[in-house]
Amino acid sequence: MFTLYKTYQPYASPFDPCKPIKVKTYSTPPNLYIGFQPPNFPQFTPMEALRAGTLWKPFYDPYYNPYEKASKGGYPS
Repeated sequence: MFTLYKTYQPYASPFDPCKPIKVKTYSTPPNLYIGFQPPNFPQFTPMEALRAGTLWKPFYDPYYNPYEKASKGGYPS
């Protein structure tokens, strides 16, 4: 299954003084998965592009902090 969020399990030493984080998550940008920009790529309107930070819709990636999203239920409007 394709996802922009990847996870990995770091090594946790038995001698660490702190409680280990068993699974860590990181985000990968969508431009890693598009080898070239084809013609007639779908675009945002100019005002939407300013809000999104990119002109092309396939390159848009809203970043959500997984810890903040879980605790607050998402970003406020």
